[in-house]
Amino acid sequence: MYTLEQLTQIVKTEMNRHEYVEEPYSLFEPITYILQNGGKMIRPLLTLMAYNIYRDDIEKALKPAIGIEIFHNYTLLHDDVMDDASLRRGRPTVHKKWNMNVAILSGDAAAITAYKHIEYCEDRYLRRAIDGFNQVAMDVCKGQQYDMEFETRNDVTEEEYLRMIYLKTAVLIAGSLRHGALIAGAPEEEYNALYDFGGSLGLLFQLQDDYLDVYGDVSEFGKNIGGDILENKKTYLLIKALETANPQDRAELQQWLSRTSFDPTEKIRAVTAIYNRVGIPGIAQQKIDYYLNKSREVFEKIKAPEDRKRILLEMIDFIDNRKK
Repeated sequence: MYTLEQLTQIVKTEMNRHEYVEEPYSLFEPITYILQNGGKMIRPLLTLMAYNIYRDDIEKALKPAIGIEIFHNYTLLHDDVMDDASLRRGRPTVHKKWNMNVAILSGDAAAITAYKHIEYCEDRYLRRAIDGFNQVAMDVCKGQQYDMEFETRNDVTEEEYLRMIYLKTAVLIAGSLRHGALIAGAPEEEYNALYDFGGSLGLLFQLQDDYLDVYGDVSEFGKNIGGDILENKKTYLLIKALETANPQDRAELQQWLSRTSFDPTEKIRAVTAIYNRVGIPGIAQQKIDYYLNKSREVFEKIKAPEDRKRILLEMIDFIDNRKK
């Protein structure tokens, strides 16, 4: 069995080989840029972890693991274009560093490159692996569409929001685990249990992102603090604030949501102050803890040997520590 540290180093080494780079280099340079942008590489690590639960020859799962990371970064690249975001992990986004056309085309190339890697497995698993990943990829698109539709609504419910982030974020984390176990030859009930585990882990991950966007440290979080507030993003924090605020605070919050001209620093300060008065930090942490505990509960349903699946507990702790 490999440790989390060993797998992390293996992923980094494989990423640095740049096997995906072809001519014209100008098409692939932005892909290299985003892949070297300091991400935590959670998805390829989960792919290798799930594979390693059943088999030790993890070199056979390296290409698919890297493919999933390339696909994840492709979605971020296009997401930044749609949001016109200026920073990603503390560095300029691709469309800001180059231009919009480069970002779109390099994103398309990244998606194709991802599939070329993901399909790298034994023939007997190929059909199920591609079908499973197609489902994940389509769900991510559905989640992104819901996210964009929510931009024009102030009545998004908690249930709708959790469904959206499940599709947009959690299914790729879940799919990473399922993919690794599937191409390792795990029984169907096993890789489906790992998918369920990943779903809870993914919800925990995104809810933390919502919290850190307001209460995190930009030097650690890698994005501008308060970016979601400035964009009127329908995050868990905003939805719960609109739901639980008293009439005065709700009216002030809705006023900030409707303004088209404002001082960014003032808006972040004012909305954060409303969140604090309403008790949003505690409400958000309760939800984060709920999915943290649920991840541990679902973990117990995975029937693999305890010593083989124990590394997944390390990943739960690793993700949980992002909020510390």
